[in-house]
Amino acid sequence: MQVQRAYEVLSNGAGGVPIKAWTVGVPFEDEAKQQLRAIAALPFIHKWVSVMPDVHRGTGATVGSVVATAGAVIPAAVGVDIGCGMIAVRTTLRAEQLPDSLSRVRAAIERAVPHGRTNNGRPGDRGAWANSPASHLEAWARLKPGYDAIVSKHPRIGRGVSLEHLGTLGTGNHFIELCLDEADHVWLMLHSGSRGVGNRIGSYFIELAKEDMRRFFIHLPEADLAYLPEGTEHFADYLQAVSWAQEYAAINRELMLCSAVEALRGCGELPSFELTDAAVNCHHNYVSREHHYGKNVLVTRKGAVRAREGDLGIIPGSMGARSYIVRGKGNAESFHSCSHGAGRVMSRTEAKRRFSLEDHVKATAGIECRKDEDVIDETPGAYKSIDAVMAAQAELVDIVHTLRQVVCVKG
Repeated sequence: MQVQRAYEVLSNGAGGVPIKAWTVGVPFEDEAKQQLRAIAALPFIHKWVSVMPDVHRGTGATVGSVVATAGAVIPAAVGVDIGCGMIAVRTTLRAEQLPDSLSRVRAAIERAVPHGRTNNGRPGDRGAWANSPASHLEAWARLKPGYDAIVSKHPRIGRGVSLEHLGTLGTGNHFIELCLDEADHVWLMLHSGSRGVGNRIGSYFIELAKEDMRRFFIHLPEADLAYLPEGTEHFADYLQAVSWAQEYAAINRELMLCSAVEALRGCGELPSFELTDAAVNCHHNYVSREHHYGKNVLVTRKGAVRAREGDLGIIPGSMGARSYIVRGKGNAESFHSCSHGAGRVMSRTEAKRRFSLEDHVKATAGIECRKDEDVIDETPGAYKSIDAVMAAQAELVDIVHTLRQVVCVKG
């Protein structure tokens, strides 16, 4: 009797490790497969490349990929939004305590947390703090020694905003949401990362790795997959910088969560409430030292969440779809991982071409959110079905809570 696998195994031509993809029943474009085959052909990949159901082609390396390496690290396999991830907490509020109109609630969050980007990021940018709150200054004081150590070796990383972005949302698919779970409890959930400083670190080391490849006369099928060999100064410097950026990202989410909670308590629209102990803060673009199949390795997850047995994670849908709090099953073949969301099925440019403002308004009916042409690239139709994505990874996670958003703040 043949046992049906929960994943697909991609053929990858001559050479290279296998590619195991938890993509049964979800779109999986050829461009992403091509990227993954290039990764799998590298000589230091451990065992195989694991692919999550929200997979799609990314800049440099594939979104939804989990890559274990021994003896090297690929900066593009993490990307430039280092430490991007999710945080969520359940409140003691219930659905029936929310006002009929949530417009003032959304406006309160938007006033409390800088979001978006104006003036090309220069002074006056509404997505950065002009005067950081005291709590943010205290957090930066803890982060600054590590930042200074990185910049002392690599001054280009210091040429940009760092403190002013701490506690800010950003743009694109980053968001802050109020959600209701299956029992009508109110949750606060947000998605963001290490902002401009993480982008600088990621971009800088991707280019540095390319320079090293040229210097070592190493020719790769895709230049963006340039790597830093273990034992080199740049390898150690990258791990130091990426670890710092991941800490910055986690603190960034915590500060925004606090700001949003204060905004909700002060908006005059809600009764008094508390936060419960149901809280999750997880990365989905990051590097981690782990042990898999008898070997200590570096695991890079780009658009994937760690899902060891018992680990809590967050898998958000699009603006008009459900999101999930999940518990990992510790699936060894996925390197203890699951998806980080629904995953795009088309580019932002294609979404703007294909969908109208009327389409977006219909798709987000009943949700207090932006309904303008500048967010059409984030409309639900630009993403895969979250139901299909969850079905494809049933062996990776259990669903703990199902959330539906009622307020969504976008940058």
